[in-house]
Amino acid sequence: MALVEMVMPKMGESIMEGTILSWLKNVGDSIEQDESVLEVATDKVDTEVPSAHAGVLKEILANEGDVVEVGKPIAIISTDGADVPAPAKPEATVVEKAEALVTEAVAANSASAPAPVLEKPTSGRFYSPLVLNISREENIPMTELEALPGTGKEGRVTKKDILAYVKTRKSNGAPAAPVSAPVADNGHSAPAKPASQPVAVSFSGQDEIIEMDRMRKMIAERMVSSKQTSPHVTSFVEADVTEVVKWRAKHKKSFMDREGQALTFTPIFIEAVVNAIKDYPMINVQVDGTKIIKKGSINVGMAVALPSGNLIVPVIHNTDQLSLKGIALKVNDLARRGRDNQLKPDDLSGGTYTISNVGSFGNVMGTPIIMQPQVGILALGAIIKKPSVIETPQGDLIGIRHKMFLSHSYDHRVVDGALGGMFVRRVADYLEKFDPSRTI
Repeated sequence: MALVEMVMPKMGESIMEGTILSWLKNVGDSIEQDESVLEVATDKVDTEVPSAHAGVLKEILANEGDVVEVGKPIAIISTDGADVPAPAKPEATVVEKAEALVTEAVAANSASAPAPVLEKPTSGRFYSPLVLNISREENIPMTELEALPGTGKEGRVTKKDILAYVKTRKSNGAPAAPVSAPVADNGHSAPAKPASQPVAVSFSGQDEIIEMDRMRKMIAERMVSSKQTSPHVTSFVEADVTEVVKWRAKHKKSFMDREGQALTFTPIFIEAVVNAIKDYPMINVQVDGTKIIKKGSINVGMAVALPSGNLIVPVIHNTDQLSLKGIALKVNDLARRGRDNQLKPDDLSGGTYTISNVGSFGNVMGTPIIMQPQVGILALGAIIKKPSVIETPQGDLIGIRHKMFLSHSYDHRVVDGALGGMFVRRVADYLEKFDPSRTI
């Protein structure tokens, strides 16, 4: 009999920790290999974590609600094989890594006002990157943070603790965090602008107060952060997709009979986006401080509406290597698993460009917000029949055509109007020149 440590798995790009939501197994329960043992939440997804080994759950090392770093042991499993120790991680660098993550977050959000950098904790106490980030934004010095009692494991300060403290601190009349004054050209400090404060909300007896769920809070934070990070510009193009509509109508029944799945417009739109990205690869980039990272893979994310009303963005990795049929099957699979809450962390990471089908809600166009650290996102409007001028060898005629608006929001730090406009125009060109004789 051997004892194997089960560790917190890597939950996707840039994820350094996860929160244990619930244990699906109890101590003493038998576990099959790849059987789900616990449910873990990150800032991207809630997911079940399977066991890499078969055996018996000997000991649970982390309780529900605990935030655990990637690579840290969370359980002991008794197996029939040899002991498999978890890779050692030097404890002395935990705080340094947390501070490095905060520094990285500050650089990524360089468009927002600079905030003071926290000192190192003298007590050696561990603070999660999220707690450090909130403390920095609320101008809470390390000495004040060190005195804050925590309700987490071993007295750790949790997100709930720091947010409750911030609320109490503000209600007690604590001064607002100062805004750093920008430096003028002559080397002297320019007058500081007052920090914007949220407008007070009034309530009446007829109002209903609804607390945001965890996912809605994360979406709100990410959307605000994206607008603060990237100066958004949106270009619009109207595309004639009549041939696409006719082709889909012709093939959707045979596709359903053969594959048992629906043939939607989404894979056709994604294929056009991929082809346009190949023509304009500087749309497929990310920003890292003053560096532009030109991505080697084309990974298209697609916004999926959940039954709760929230949106999630699974990613089709290496989309340019898939056929139209392959994209269609992948779109259906991700959409289904998204609605059933069965997406894995890897399904949500690594995106390089995103589409959002606002037309599915009957909207003709939209101004979508960029998924950081990407630099572009395309909103697909509803397809509507319109009377249009048709150029023919015999002259101009009026005919009924299927048309839609494409709305391309892009990061004006690195994508100028010419590139952003030419890209969305090229997507429309691929849709308008769609080959009606192709098969799937």
